[in-house]
Amino acid sequence: MNKPLILASSSPFRRQLLERLEIPFSVKSPEIDESPRKGERPRELVLRLAVEKAWAVAINHPGTLVIGSDQVALHGQEIVGKPADRDEAIRQLESASGKSITLLTGLALVESDSGRVQSSVVPFKVYFRDLDREVIERYLDREQPYQCCGSLKSEALGIALIEKMEGDDPNALIGLPLIELVNMLTAEGYTIL
Repeated sequence: MNKPLILASSSPFRRQLLERLEIPFSVKSPEIDESPRKGERPRELVLRLAVEKAWAVAINHPGTLVIGSDQVALHGQEIVGKPADRDEAIRQLESASGKSITLLTGLALVESDSGRVQSSVVPFKVYFRDLDREVIERYLDREQPYQCCGSLKSEALGIALIEKMEGDDPNALIGLPLIELVNMLTAEGYTIL
């Protein structure tokens, strides 16, 4: 019998992705400080935050499997997070125009009773078309992707901004790498099909 599964996230996008697996789960918002530590690299940051999110929920829910995830977008080595407002979204997209960004998604699965942790970082690369200001503004007017890393909501109208994508799991682009998650759940004896 499968253990109860909890998604430690406040993201509606991660919830929608997990629903694709057609397995029962509940959602609990982890209350953690997501600030980067001094000198922390992007890969280390998303991995640490994914694990901390999962643990923040697992500690209060014995007998469960808890999923944590976190994501950053990188322009070169610079972390680009969720835009604070429209002006920042414009700057992010102008900066990405004709270039690529790499999204790093940290994923963790915690077995609350044993304390066993599985974790990984799944990269995904996005190449943007050349974007002029008018296109960017029309996109922002229609999509309002202010809760998305790098102002890109690829599962909707944002796909029109993309020239090509590279990565093993397109779900990682949205924030929850399902292929790796299935591997982790299987390693815990969780039956999906």
